[in-house]
Amino acid sequence: MKLTSLTLSAVIGLSFISCSQHSGNNNGQTQDTTQQVGNVASDSLLTTVQQQTFQYFWDGAEPNSGLARERIHIDGEYPKNDQNVVTIGGSGFGLMAILVGIHNEFISREEGLAHFQKSLSFLDKIERFQGAWSHWYFGDTGKAKAFSTNDDGGDIVETAFMAEALICIREFYKDGSAEEKKVAAQADELWKGINWDFYRNGKDLLYWHWSPKHGWGMNHAIQGFDECMIAYIMAASSPTHAIPASTYHKGWARDGAIRSDVKKYGIPTVVKHNAKEGEVGPLFWAHYSFLGLNPRGLVDQYANYEDVVTNHTKINIAYANENPNKFKGYGADKGWGWTASYSTNGYNAHHPDNDPTGVISPTAALSSMPYSPKESLSFMHYLKDSIGDKVWGKYGFYDAYSETENWYPQRYLAIDQGPIVVMIQNYKDGFIWNLFMQAPDVQAGLKKLGFKSPELNN
Repeated sequence: MKLTSLTLSAVIGLSFISCSQHSGNNNGQTQDTTQQVGNVASDSLLTTVQQQTFQYFWDGAEPNSGLARERIHIDGEYPKNDQNVVTIGGSGFGLMAILVGIHNEFISREEGLAHFQKSLSFLDKIERFQGAWSHWYFGDTGKAKAFSTNDDGGDIVETAFMAEALICIREFYKDGSAEEKKVAAQADELWKGINWDFYRNGKDLLYWHWSPKHGWGMNHAIQGFDECMIAYIMAASSPTHAIPASTYHKGWARDGAIRSDVKKYGIPTVVKHNAKEGEVGPLFWAHYSFLGLNPRGLVDQYANYEDVVTNHTKINIAYANENPNKFKGYGADKGWGWTASYSTNGYNAHHPDNDPTGVISPTAALSSMPYSPKESLSFMHYLKDSIGDKVWGKYGFYDAYSETENWYPQRYLAIDQGPIVVMIQNYKDGFIWNLFMQAPDVQAGLKKLGFKSPELNN
Protein backbone atom coordinates (compact mmCIF):
# COMPACT_ATOMS: atom_id res chain seq x y z
CA MET A 1 0.00 0.00 0.00
CA LYS A 2 1.36 3.38 -1.00
CA LEU A 3 1.07 5.82 1.90
CA THR A 4 3.19 8.72 0.80
CA SER A 5 0.50 11.20 -0.21
CA LEU A 6 -1.73 10.77 2.84
CA THR A 7 -1.85 12.75 6.06
CA LEU A 8 -0.90 11.04 9.28
CA SER A 9 -4.54 10.80 10.41
CA ALA A 10 -5.58 9.24 7.11
CA VAL A 11 -2.77 6.73 7.23
CA ILE A 12 -3.70 5.71 10.77
CA GLY A 13 -7.27 5.15 9.63
CA LEU A 14 -6.22 2.87 6.79
CA SER A 15 -3.87 0.93 9.02
CA PHE A 16 -6.59 0.48 11.62
CA ILE A 17 -8.81 -1.15 9.00
CA SER A 18 -6.08 -3.48 7.73
CA CYS A 19 -4.44 -4.26 11.08
CA SER A 20 -6.82 -7.05 12.12
CA GLN A 21 -6.44 -8.74 8.73
CA HIS A 22 -2.64 -8.80 8.84
CA SER A 23 -0.77 -11.66 10.45
CA GLY A 24 2.72 -10.32 9.73
CA ASN A 25 4.34 -13.65 10.60
CA ASN A 26 7.15 -15.58 8.94
CA ASN A 27 8.39 -17.73 11.81
CA GLY A 28 5.27 -18.83 13.62
CA GLN A 29 5.96 -16.64 16.65
CA THR A 30 3.45 -13.81 16.28
CA GLN A 31 2.38 -12.18 19.54
CA ASP A 32 -0.81 -10.21 20.17
CA THR A 33 0.72 -6.77 20.28
CA THR A 34 -2.62 -5.17 21.18
CA GLN A 35 -2.32 -6.79 24.60
CA GLN A 36 1.14 -5.30 25.03
CA VAL A 37 0.27 -1.72 24.13
CA GLY A 38 -3.25 -1.76 25.49
CA ASN A 39 -5.58 -1.23 22.52
CA VAL A 40 -5.98 -1.80 18.81
CA ALA A 41 -5.55 1.88 17.96
CA SER A 42 -2.10 1.89 19.55
CA ASP A 43 -1.15 -1.31 17.76
CA SER A 44 -2.28 0.23 14.49
CA LEU A 45 -0.17 3.31 15.15
CA LEU A 46 2.92 1.21 15.89
CA THR A 47 2.51 -0.73 12.65
CA THR A 48 1.86 2.43 10.66
CA VAL A 49 5.01 4.08 11.97
CA GLN A 50 7.01 0.94 11.18
CA GLN A 51 5.64 0.60 7.67
CA GLN A 52 6.06 4.23 6.72
CA THR A 53 9.58 4.39 8.18
CA PHE A 54 10.48 1.13 6.45
CA GLN A 55 9.92 2.90 3.12
CA TYR A 56 13.10 4.91 3.71
CA PHE A 57 15.02 1.70 3.05
CA TRP A 58 12.70 0.40 0.37
CA ASP A 59 11.34 3.12 -1.92
CA GLY A 60 14.07 5.49 -0.73
CA ALA A 61 16.99 3.10 -1.23
CA GLU A 62 19.80 4.13 -3.57
CA PRO A 63 18.83 2.22 -6.75
CA ASN A 64 22.20 0.87 -7.88
CA SER A 65 23.24 -0.61 -4.54
CA GLY A 66 19.94 -1.12 -2.77
CA LEU A 67 21.60 0.38 0.30
CA ALA A 68 20.43 3.26 2.46
CA ARG A 69 21.15 6.82 1.45
CA GLU A 70 22.95 8.72 4.20
CA ARG A 71 20.20 11.33 4.13
CA ILE A 72 17.01 12.14 2.26
CA HIS A 73 15.85 15.75 2.13
CA ILE A 74 12.28 16.16 0.98
CA ASP A 75 13.09 19.76 0.04
CA GLY A 76 15.66 18.45 -2.47
CA GLU A 77 18.43 20.64 -1.08
CA TYR A 78 21.77 18.87 -0.60
CA PRO A 79 24.48 21.47 0.11
CA LYS A 80 27.19 18.79 -0.02
CA ASN A 81 25.78 17.17 -3.17
CA ASP A 82 25.58 13.86 -1.32
CA GLN A 83 22.13 12.64 -2.31
CA ASN A 84 23.61 9.41 -3.73
CA VAL A 85 25.98 8.68 -0.83
CA VAL A 86 25.17 5.48 1.04
CA THR A 87 26.05 4.79 4.64
CA ILE A 88 27.35 1.41 5.76
CA GLY A 89 26.11 1.60 9.33
CA GLY A 90 22.75 3.02 8.32
CA SER A 91 22.51 0.35 5.63
CA GLY A 92 23.09 -2.31 8.27
CA PHE A 93 20.13 -0.91 10.15
CA GLY A 94 18.22 -0.75 6.88
CA LEU A 95 18.87 -4.38 5.96
CA MET A 96 17.52 -5.39 9.36
CA ALA A 97 14.50 -3.18 8.61
CA ILE A 98 14.02 -5.07 5.32
CA LEU A 99 13.85 -8.31 7.33
CA VAL A 100 11.19 -6.66 9.49
CA GLY A 101 9.36 -5.69 6.30
CA ILE A 102 9.27 -9.32 5.17
CA HIS A 103 8.24 -10.47 8.65
CA ASN A 104 5.28 -8.05 8.63
CA GLU A 105 4.45 -8.65 4.95
CA PHE A 106 5.09 -5.05 3.98
CA ILE A 107 6.86 -6.74 1.07
CA SER A 108 6.89 -10.34 -0.12
CA ARG A 109 9.62 -12.80 0.78
CA GLU A 110 10.62 -12.85 -2.90
CA GLU A 111 10.91 -9.07 -3.11
CA GLY A 112 13.07 -9.05 -0.01
CA LEU A 113 15.32 -11.76 -1.37
CA ALA A 114 15.91 -9.85 -4.61
CA HIS A 115 16.81 -6.76 -2.61
CA PHE A 116 19.34 -8.67 -0.52
CA GLN A 117 20.87 -10.20 -3.64
CA LYS A 118 21.50 -6.72 -5.02
CA SER A 119 22.78 -5.24 -1.77
CA LEU A 120 25.10 -8.09 -0.80
CA SER A 121 26.55 -8.21 -4.32
CA PHE A 122 27.33 -4.50 -4.05
CA LEU A 123 28.95 -4.99 -0.64
CA ASP A 124 31.03 -7.80 -2.09
CA LYS A 125 32.30 -5.76 -5.05
CA ILE A 126 33.23 -2.46 -3.45
CA GLU A 127 36.61 -1.74 -1.90
CA ARG A 128 37.15 -3.03 1.60
CA PHE A 129 40.00 -2.47 4.00
CA GLN A 130 41.10 -5.70 5.65
CA GLY A 131 37.53 -6.85 5.13
CA ALA A 132 36.02 -3.73 6.71
CA TRP A 133 33.95 -1.20 4.83
CA SER A 134 34.37 2.54 4.78
CA HIS A 135 31.81 4.80 6.45
CA TRP A 136 30.44 6.13 3.16
CA TYR A 137 30.33 5.08 -0.51
CA PHE A 138 28.99 6.66 -3.64
CA GLY A 139 26.07 4.40 -4.43
CA ASP A 140 26.21 5.00 -8.16
CA THR A 141 29.94 4.22 -8.56
CA GLY A 142 30.84 2.11 -5.53
CA LYS A 143 33.81 4.34 -4.71
CA ALA A 144 34.55 5.06 -1.05
CA LYS A 145 33.87 8.63 0.07
CA ALA A 146 36.14 10.07 2.75
CA PHE A 147 34.35 10.89 6.00
CA SER A 148 37.13 13.28 6.99
CA THR A 149 40.72 14.06 5.99
CA ASN A 150 42.30 11.00 7.61
CA ASP A 151 39.18 8.85 7.61
CA ASP A 152 39.13 7.50 4.07
CA GLY A 153 39.57 3.78 4.73
CA GLY A 154 38.06 1.11 6.94
CA ASP A 155 35.62 1.98 9.70
CA ILE A 156 35.30 -0.98 12.07
CA VAL A 157 32.32 0.48 13.96
CA GLU A 158 30.21 1.08 10.85
CA THR A 159 31.32 -2.37 9.74
CA ALA A 160 30.10 -3.85 13.04
CA PHE A 161 26.64 -2.39 12.45
CA MET A 162 26.63 -4.02 9.02
CA ALA A 163 27.93 -7.31 10.46
CA GLU A 164 25.02 -7.30 12.90
CA ALA A 165 22.71 -7.28 9.87
CA LEU A 166 24.69 -9.92 7.96
CA ILE A 167 24.30 -12.34 10.86
CA CYS A 168 20.54 -11.74 10.90
CA ILE A 169 20.24 -12.22 7.13
CA ARG A 170 22.20 -15.48 7.32
CA GLU A 171 20.05 -16.80 10.15
CA PHE A 172 16.81 -15.80 8.40
CA TYR A 173 17.66 -17.57 5.14
CA LYS A 174 19.92 -20.47 6.16
CA ASP A 175 17.15 -23.09 6.05
CA GLY A 176 15.26 -21.63 3.09
CA SER A 177 15.10 -22.37 -0.63
CA ALA A 178 18.18 -22.90 -2.77
CA GLU A 179 18.27 -19.21 -3.73
CA GLU A 180 17.77 -18.15 -0.13
CA LYS A 181 20.60 -20.39 1.02
CA LYS A 182 22.86 -18.65 -1.52
CA VAL A 183 22.07 -15.30 0.08
CA ALA A 184 22.72 -16.78 3.52
CA ALA A 185 26.08 -18.10 2.29
CA GLN A 186 27.02 -14.73 0.79
CA ALA A 187 26.15 -12.94 4.03
CA ASP A 188 28.25 -15.48 5.91
CA GLU A 189 31.20 -15.01 3.56
CA LEU A 190 31.11 -11.22 3.95
CA TRP A 191 30.94 -11.58 7.74
CA LYS A 192 33.82 -14.02 7.86
CA GLY A 193 35.94 -11.78 5.63
CA ILE A 194 36.17 -8.98 8.21
CA ASN A 195 39.62 -8.92 9.81
CA TRP A 196 38.68 -7.70 13.27
CA ASP A 197 42.01 -8.66 14.77
CA PHE A 198 43.84 -6.33 12.37
CA TYR A 199 41.99 -3.36 13.89
CA ARG A 200 43.75 -3.94 17.22
CA ASN A 201 46.97 -2.57 15.72
CA GLY A 202 48.80 -5.13 17.84
CA LYS A 203 47.33 -3.82 21.11
CA ASP A 204 44.63 -4.94 23.53
CA LEU A 205 41.96 -2.61 22.21
CA LEU A 206 40.21 -1.89 18.93
CA TYR A 207 40.88 1.18 16.81
CA TRP A 208 38.02 2.76 14.92
CA HIS A 209 39.79 3.54 11.63
CA TRP A 210 42.54 2.39 9.34
CA SER A 211 43.49 3.90 5.98
CA PRO A 212 45.94 2.65 3.33
CA LYS A 213 46.95 6.28 2.86
CA HIS A 214 47.04 7.50 6.47
CA GLY A 215 47.51 4.25 8.37
CA TRP A 216 46.40 4.59 11.98
CA GLY A 217 46.45 8.39 11.72
CA MET A 218 42.97 8.82 13.20
CA ASN A 219 44.26 7.09 16.35
CA HIS A 220 40.75 6.68 17.75
CA ALA A 221 40.76 3.94 20.37
CA ILE A 222 37.35 2.41 21.06
CA GLN A 223 36.56 2.26 24.77
CA GLY A 224 33.29 2.07 26.68
CA PHE A 225 30.68 3.17 27.11
CA ASP A 226 29.06 4.46 23.93
CA GLU A 227 27.50 3.01 20.77
CA CYS A 228 30.51 0.84 19.94
CA MET A 229 30.00 -2.16 22.22
CA ILE A 230 28.81 -4.25 19.27
CA ALA A 231 32.23 -3.89 17.60
CA TYR A 232 33.82 -5.85 20.44
CA ILE A 233 31.01 -8.43 20.47
CA MET A 234 31.34 -9.05 16.74
CA ALA A 235 35.13 -9.09 16.92
CA ALA A 236 35.09 -11.70 19.68
CA SER A 237 32.49 -13.77 17.80
CA SER A 238 34.35 -13.99 14.48
CA PRO A 239 35.17 -17.59 13.51
CA THR A 240 38.00 -16.38 11.26
CA HIS A 241 39.63 -13.22 12.67
CA ALA A 242 38.62 -13.07 16.33
CA ILE A 243 40.13 -10.84 18.98
CA PRO A 244 41.18 -12.38 22.31
CA ALA A 245 38.88 -11.91 25.29
CA SER A 246 41.52 -9.74 26.93
CA THR A 247 40.94 -7.06 24.29
CA TYR A 248 37.36 -6.66 25.45
CA HIS A 249 38.29 -6.53 29.11
CA LYS A 250 41.32 -4.25 28.78
CA GLY A 251 40.06 -2.17 25.87
CA TRP A 252 36.31 -1.74 25.99
CA ALA A 253 35.89 -2.30 29.74
CA ARG A 254 39.06 -0.37 30.65
CA ASP A 255 40.15 -3.09 33.08
CA GLY A 256 36.93 -2.54 35.01
CA ALA A 257 36.98 1.26 34.96
CA ILE A 258 33.84 1.17 32.79
CA ARG A 259 31.85 0.64 35.99
CA SER A 260 30.28 3.75 37.46
CA ASP A 261 28.39 4.70 40.62
CA VAL A 262 27.20 7.99 39.11
CA LYS A 263 23.50 8.76 39.42
CA LYS A 264 21.49 11.29 37.46
CA TYR A 265 18.05 12.25 38.73
CA GLY A 266 18.68 9.51 41.30
CA ILE A 267 18.97 6.92 38.53
CA PRO A 268 22.22 4.89 38.31
CA THR A 269 24.05 5.18 34.99
CA VAL A 270 25.69 1.79 35.79
CA VAL A 271 28.55 2.41 33.35
CA LYS A 272 30.82 5.37 32.67
CA HIS A 273 29.58 7.13 29.56
CA ASN A 274 32.10 8.67 27.18
CA ALA A 275 30.90 12.12 28.17
CA LYS A 276 31.80 14.77 30.69
CA GLU A 277 31.84 13.61 34.30
CA GLY A 278 28.31 13.16 35.57
CA GLU A 279 26.71 13.30 32.11
CA VAL A 280 25.17 10.65 29.88
CA GLY A 281 25.58 10.47 26.13
CA PRO A 282 23.03 10.66 23.31
CA LEU A 283 20.34 8.01 23.47
CA PHE A 284 21.51 6.23 20.32
CA TRP A 285 24.16 4.68 22.59
CA ALA A 286 21.30 2.57 23.99
CA HIS A 287 20.14 1.51 20.52
CA TYR A 288 22.78 0.79 17.89
CA SER A 289 24.54 -2.11 19.60
CA PHE A 290 21.23 -3.50 20.81
CA LEU A 291 19.32 -3.79 17.56
CA GLY A 292 20.51 -7.40 17.41
CA LEU A 293 22.16 -7.86 20.80
CA ASN A 294 19.32 -8.45 23.26
CA PRO A 295 20.02 -6.52 26.48
CA ARG A 296 17.29 -8.28 28.45
CA GLY A 297 19.08 -10.31 31.11
CA LEU A 298 22.44 -9.64 29.47
CA VAL A 299 25.07 -9.45 32.19
CA ASP A 300 28.85 -9.57 32.41
CA GLN A 301 31.23 -8.85 35.27
CA TYR A 302 30.85 -5.11 34.72
CA ALA A 303 27.16 -4.43 34.24
CA ASN A 304 23.61 -5.54 33.72
CA TYR A 305 22.97 -4.13 30.24
CA GLU A 306 19.21 -4.13 30.60
CA ASP A 307 19.75 -1.67 33.44
CA VAL A 308 22.26 0.32 31.37
CA VAL A 309 19.86 0.98 28.48
CA THR A 310 16.67 1.25 30.54
CA ASN A 311 18.22 3.70 32.98
CA HIS A 312 19.66 5.78 30.14
CA THR A 313 16.11 6.07 28.83
CA LYS A 314 14.66 6.87 32.26
CA ILE A 315 17.19 9.70 32.65
CA ASN A 316 15.90 11.22 29.41
CA ILE A 317 12.33 10.99 30.66
CA ALA A 318 13.26 12.54 34.01
CA TYR A 319 14.97 15.42 32.19
CA ALA A 320 11.85 15.97 30.08
CA ASN A 321 9.74 16.19 33.22
CA GLU A 322 12.15 18.61 34.89
CA ASN A 323 12.45 20.71 31.72
CA PRO A 324 14.91 23.15 33.31
CA ASN A 325 14.91 25.49 30.30
CA LYS A 326 11.10 25.52 30.04
CA PHE A 327 11.11 24.42 26.41
CA LYS A 328 7.73 23.96 24.76
CA GLY A 329 6.24 20.48 24.44
CA TYR A 330 8.46 18.62 26.94
CA GLY A 331 7.23 15.91 29.30
CA ALA A 332 6.98 12.14 29.82
CA ASP A 333 3.51 12.23 28.22
CA LYS A 334 4.58 14.75 25.57
CA GLY A 335 7.94 15.22 23.85
CA TRP A 336 11.16 13.62 25.08
CA GLY A 337 14.31 11.91 23.82
CA TRP A 338 17.70 13.39 22.95
CA THR A 339 20.18 11.92 20.53
CA ALA A 340 22.41 12.81 17.59
CA SER A 341 20.29 14.33 14.82
CA TYR A 342 19.70 17.40 12.76
CA SER A 343 19.41 20.52 14.88
CA THR A 344 18.60 24.18 14.55
CA ASN A 345 22.34 24.80 14.26
CA GLY A 346 23.12 22.00 11.80
CA TYR A 347 23.84 18.69 13.52
CA ASN A 348 24.13 18.04 17.23
CA ALA A 349 24.70 15.07 19.53
CA HIS A 350 21.86 16.07 21.85
CA HIS A 351 21.61 14.74 25.39
CA PRO A 352 20.13 16.12 28.63
CA ASP A 353 23.20 18.27 29.25
CA ASN A 354 23.42 19.41 25.63
CA ASP A 355 20.00 20.72 24.68
CA PRO A 356 20.40 24.38 23.70
CA THR A 357 17.34 25.01 21.53
CA GLY A 358 14.61 22.58 22.55
CA VAL A 359 15.21 20.08 19.74
CA ILE A 360 13.65 16.62 20.11
CA SER A 361 14.62 13.70 17.85
CA PRO A 362 11.72 11.22 17.48
CA THR A 363 14.07 8.26 16.99
CA ALA A 364 15.32 8.64 20.58
CA ALA A 365 11.99 7.79 22.21
CA LEU A 366 10.61 5.57 19.44
CA SER A 367 13.71 3.35 19.31
CA SER A 368 13.47 3.02 23.10
CA MET A 369 10.12 1.24 22.80
CA PRO A 370 11.44 -2.00 24.40
CA TYR A 371 12.78 -0.05 27.38
CA SER A 372 9.97 2.44 28.00
CA PRO A 373 6.83 1.25 26.18
CA LYS A 374 4.39 3.47 28.08
CA GLU A 375 6.35 6.69 27.60
CA SER A 376 7.44 5.85 24.04
CA LEU A 377 3.88 5.16 23.00
CA SER A 378 2.65 8.31 24.75
CA PHE A 379 5.21 10.28 22.76
CA MET A 380 4.07 8.65 19.52
CA HIS A 381 0.46 9.60 20.26
CA TYR A 382 1.58 13.12 21.19
CA LEU A 383 3.26 13.53 17.80
CA LYS A 384 0.15 12.25 16.03
CA ASP A 385 -2.46 14.15 18.03
CA SER A 386 -0.69 17.41 18.90
CA ILE A 387 1.79 18.09 16.08
CA GLY A 388 0.61 15.87 13.23
CA ASP A 389 1.78 16.46 9.68
CA LYS A 390 4.37 19.04 10.67
CA VAL A 391 6.52 16.11 11.84
CA TRP A 392 5.21 13.36 9.53
CA GLY A 393 6.11 12.68 5.93
CA LYS A 394 6.99 10.21 3.21
CA TYR A 395 9.30 8.12 5.39
CA GLY A 396 7.64 8.47 8.77
CA PHE A 397 8.44 11.03 11.43
CA TYR A 398 11.03 13.59 10.37
CA ASP A 399 14.46 13.51 11.95
CA ALA A 400 14.01 16.31 14.50
CA TYR A 401 11.83 19.25 15.46
CA SER A 402 11.57 22.08 17.97
CA GLU A 403 8.23 23.44 19.10
CA THR A 404 10.10 26.19 20.92
CA GLU A 405 11.76 27.40 17.71
CA ASN A 406 8.80 26.50 15.47
CA TRP A 407 11.31 24.41 13.50
CA TYR A 408 10.07 21.43 11.46
CA PRO A 409 12.61 20.42 8.77
CA GLN A 410 11.42 17.83 6.27
CA ARG A 411 14.61 15.80 6.40
CA TYR A 412 15.65 12.27 7.28
CA LEU A 413 18.82 10.38 8.26
CA ALA A 414 19.26 6.64 7.76
CA ILE A 415 20.90 6.10 11.13
CA ASP A 416 17.85 7.57 12.86
CA GLN A 417 15.09 5.89 10.82
CA GLY A 418 16.49 2.35 10.90
CA PRO A 419 16.43 1.77 14.66
CA ILE A 420 12.76 2.84 14.82
CA VAL A 421 11.65 -0.03 12.57
CA VAL A 422 13.85 -2.63 14.25
CA MET A 423 13.25 -1.69 17.87
CA ILE A 424 9.47 -1.49 17.53
CA GLN A 425 9.62 -5.03 16.18
CA ASN A 426 11.88 -6.17 19.00
CA TYR A 427 9.32 -4.73 21.38
CA LYS A 428 6.51 -6.60 19.65
CA ASP A 429 8.04 -10.05 19.40
CA GLY A 430 11.85 -9.93 19.64
CA PHE A 431 12.19 -10.83 15.95
CA ILE A 432 15.61 -9.31 15.21
CA TRP A 433 16.90 -10.09 18.70
CA ASN A 434 15.96 -13.73 18.18
CA LEU A 435 17.73 -13.98 14.81
CA PHE A 436 20.93 -12.44 16.11
CA MET A 437 21.09 -14.17 19.47
CA GLN A 438 20.49 -17.64 18.02
CA ALA A 439 23.61 -17.42 15.82
CA PRO A 440 26.16 -20.03 16.96
CA ASP A 441 29.13 -17.69 16.46
CA VAL A 442 27.46 -14.92 18.49
CA GLN A 443 26.66 -17.41 21.23
CA ALA A 444 30.29 -18.54 21.29
CA GLY A 445 31.58 -14.97 21.34
CA LEU A 446 29.38 -13.90 24.24
CA LYS A 447 30.38 -16.95 26.27
CA LYS A 448 34.03 -16.29 25.50
CA LEU A 449 33.70 -12.80 26.98
CA GLY A 450 31.95 -14.10 30.09
CA PHE A 451 28.41 -12.93 29.37
CA LYS A 452 25.31 -14.47 30.89
CA SER A 453 21.94 -14.25 29.15
CA PRO A 454 18.67 -16.22 29.01
CA GLU A 455 19.37 -16.39 25.26
CA LEU A 456 22.62 -18.35 25.65
CA ASN A 457 22.49 -22.11 25.24
CA ASN A 458 24.22 -24.23 27.86
